[in-house]
Amino acid sequence: MDPGLLSVLGGIGLFLIGMKIMTEALRDAAGPGLRHVLTRFTTTPLRGALTGLGATAVIQSSTATTVMTVGFVGAGVMTFPQALGVLYGANIGTTVTGWIVAFLGLKLKIGVLAQPVLFAAALIMVLGRGRAVRVARGVAGMAMLFLGLDLMAGAA
Repeated sequence: MDPGLLSVLGGIGLFLIGMKIMTEALRDAAGPGLRHVLTRFTTTPLRGALTGLGATAVIQSSTATTVMTVGFVGAGVMTFPQALGVLYGANIGTTVTGWIVAFLGLKLKIGVLAQPVLFAAALIMVLGRGRAVRVARGVAGMAMLFLGLDLMAGAA
């Protein structure tokens, strides 16, 4: 079987598992504090778009921003109308990523950063207690999501 196809399939698997873990962790951790922060940044479509643009410019992946937003909606932390602005901004943010790379030559390799983050989250999940474990589970899911995206992009 083609190694590229195997990488794509493995990447899809990591991506889906990461999304499921992250969504479940968000649902468990979704308290009034997280709701308040997300509501504050998405009160209007413009604020939501700016939030999506900023998030995408920082993590350099509109797909990851979109998946996290869908996870927030699935966890009941964000409403669908709030998510629309973020999704529009994420798509605009993709062009900002191109400008950053063109001007600064800076391209963040998210998969490389996700590996130590996943390791740290795993340690906290094994050794930690209470809220730290719940937060680490969400971070681990997000790291797996990024690793899956990176694996799929590398196979292309």
